[in-house]
Amino acid sequence: MPSSEPPALEVHDLSVSLGRTPVLDSVSFEVAPGELLSLMGPNGSGKTTLLRAIVGLERPARGTVRLDGRDLREVPVHRRGIGLLLQEAALFPRRTVYENVAYGPLVQGRPLAEADTEAHQALELVRMQGFEERDPATLSGGERQRVALARTIAAHPRVVLLDEPFAAIDAGVRAGLRGEFRHVLAERGIATVHVTHDREEGLFLGDRVAILLGGRLRTVGAPATVHDEPPDVETARFLGYNVLPEGAGWVAFRPEAARLDPVGSAGPSVEVLAVGFTGRGSLVVVRSTSGERLEVELDRAAVLPRPGERRVLNWERSLRFSRRA
Repeated sequence: MPSSEPPALEVHDLSVSLGRTPVLDSVSFEVAPGELLSLMGPNGSGKTTLLRAIVGLERPARGTVRLDGRDLREVPVHRRGIGLLLQEAALFPRRTVYENVAYGPLVQGRPLAEADTEAHQALELVRMQGFEERDPATLSGGERQRVALARTIAAHPRVVLLDEPFAAIDAGVRAGLRGEFRHVLAERGIATVHVTHDREEGLFLGDRVAILLGGRLRTVGAPATVHDEPPDVETARFLGYNVLPEGAGWVAFRPEAARLDPVGSAGPSVEVLAVGFTGRGSLVVVRSTSGERLEVELDRAAVLPRPGERRVLNWERSLRFSRRA
């Protein structure tokens, strides 16, 4: 759980442009020691650029990044005390697992005995003890990411940035691995920003969740609050809500709150495009008369329509947004 201490990481009014193209616009948030903030958004929303600005690889046009209250504007990348884990583990290919993990403490100038202790403790923490002499090329994807995490925490960062580190991991390994990462980082009291376009993963991992769309931070809050109370229609769409025009605005509702009624019932007419089994039930994709593609989740007992048939779409709970939202 996040600490009651002052923030470890503070991002204030951060704006970044690549050439003449604005990428981030006045982004502000804080992360406490031991807290994991899930930063979610679609591809191209500015997530990776934000991480690069925090770690010092992109120079902001405006705004500040502070670590433990210290402005990092003139601090070089290697002295910021920020670890960065990418989708690919990027381990040193001609070094053993142990040499990879001990690299950080040694580069920081710590004594050999201290670096040795840090490396072994970090490997034990990520359950990779016994792999010290292995070549990284012989490891599975999940094992390589564990070693990459061990290498990062052995250097004692105050902040770790995770840029979709589980995206290339098999689904059967991913669920357990992301839970292990969250536990290890919280146990060490490390403030963490985890970037993902996967809504389920972001909501699962985050103590808090932030939504970045079009370079602007739309909302930050507890996962359930962000999921249930999107502030605008774009955020609702990203979070998987169905959105339909309604009068001077939009109505938004979850696929699991929708139902398909017989033709002749009250409600908007839709055409069934596709029907498929999801494991928990069935997913029906429909198209409204105005062209929107919408999703309806049905339970296993439901009588399923066929593609090409028409139905009437209704829903139980909804949100409404004005054209200004």
